[in-house]
Amino acid sequence: MAARASCGVRRTATHRLHADLLCVSGGSGGYSPLVLLHFVYATALVFGTVFIHAACTVAALGWVRSIAAHPRVVHSPLGRGAVLGTLVFLMSLAAFVESAVWAGFYTAVGALPTFEESLYFSLVTFTTLGYGDVTLSQEWRMLGAFQAANGILMFGWTTALIVWVVQHVFARQGKDAE
Repeated sequence: MAARASCGVRRTATHRLHADLLCVSGGSGGYSPLVLLHFVYATALVFGTVFIHAACTVAALGWVRSIAAHPRVVHSPLGRGAVLGTLVFLMSLAAFVESAVWAGFYTAVGALPTFEESLYFSLVTFTTLGYGDVTLSQEWRMLGAFQAANGILMFGWTTALIVWVVQHVFARQGKDAE
């Protein structure tokens, strides 16, 4: 059951801390401690996605190294393509899971009404596509910016991983041919 705070902000069990912080700041304009709370949320979410990405990178590299050790895979254009295609698929799956983590957060705090809408917004933001047809309220919009920055970093990391694998798979092909 919702009750009104003395500053006019509606309080629910999920949003009590936010309502308290809005009351402290006067509820409109100026500096709000809510920004600090959102920074803490964003930091936790970024650390979570970095952990997921690191785990997927380690697993993918282990798999690539074990597969690339087989000469038939390295010498076959189809084999090299399969290795790279699988790597791209696995890292894309990691990006989807990372977006789902953000979406779960948005749904849990009530920033967006459904998980489906949260996931859509999260994927569009994480990839920095930014359609703008689904947006966060002014209260939550800072998190969208953090998520976009997080997505840029994760896709940059994935790109570096793919380039590294291409260099090493093709370098191995050249060494084996000698």
